Amino acid sequence: MISGVPLPAARILSLGTFRPERTVTNSVLGESLNLSPEWIETRTGISGRRRADDSETVVDMGIRAARQAIEHAGIDPADIDCVIGATISFTDQTPSAAVRIAAELDLSRPAAFDISAACAGFTYALDLARCMIVGGTARHVLVVGVERMSDLVDPTDPNTAILFSDGAGAVVVGPARTPGIGPIVWGADGRKADLVAQNSSWTDYRDRGGPQPYLRMSGQDLFMWVIEQIPAFAYRALELSGLTVADLDAFIPHQANARMTECLCRALELPDQVVVADDIRHQGNASGASIPLAMAGLLEEHPRLHGGTALLVGFGAGLAFGAQVVQLPPTPGAPLSER
Repeated sequence: MISGVPLPAARILSLGTFRPERTVTNSVLGESLNLSPEWIETRTGISGRRRADDSETVVDMGIRAARQAIEHAGIDPADIDCVIGATISFTDQTPSAAVRIAAELDLSRPAAFDISAACAGFTYALDLARCMIVGGTARHVLVVGVERMSDLVDPTDPNTAILFSDGAGAVVVGPARTPGIGPIVWGADGRKADLVAQNSSWTDYRDRGGPQPYLRMSGQDLFMWVIEQIPAFAYRALELSGLTVADLDAFIPHQANARMTECLCRALELPDQVVVADDIRHQGNASGASIPLAMAGLLEEHPRLHGGTALLVGFGAGLAFGAQVVQLPPTPGAPLSER
């Protein structure tokens, strides 16, 4: 309470997505990388990954997802007080993708900025939105996770080319009668930063003729770190929200690798009734857009989960991680009394 005025709670009011139409299949990648399609799918769980065409830029994809999210929220775009972009693939550097998205949406001069936390970026941005609303500095915050990872991936590198994809997912976070976004458990293990990193800097490339910067990844080492570390953070997020795995309706981890998701489910001992997102099979790893895209895929397949309780877990380069419990968005167009 401040001066006798209760602070609002926050929740996800709506969700919007954009997926490029083009799908790059394992057959196409396998031919260029000298790998069998079966080997790729067995190793990753991916049968195809969405890739943007030349017209589908980070800003363009973010705008399309954001428009859908605002429409589903049933609010006036002028009511958006802040836009947060979660992206590592906006190569224009400055001004931020969020600033450009806000301008193209013709919003009323909201605060706008990007954050760079790779595959954990959406969870980071979601908690920033929660804090703004609870703290009273914003009433509605638009969070846009958007990536064009095909710009960062070396097409000849089998460790990354078979995984990453493009797309966007956006949510409107707004006030609620009861908390719909739990406390985040987050951090970064910089000692392991080299497990997922650019192979060189842009200044080296420009000034010293170094290799073109591409994302490189030590997949097996990253896999082991995730399996050893992430379950404890997930359990802590549940504890801070006063819940256990038995209270969950859904589990939405970053869509890094289907085998990794299976191992996390076993480590968390999820009950059979908990629905697990597996968007990676047809989308691929969309980094900062991964979780909202997976959320959308889950709700499309299981509409009954609208308004349900989900555990979100993001992890990736940094090694950054974030875990939080959320109330999933209501059915689009639901009356305010149901939010």
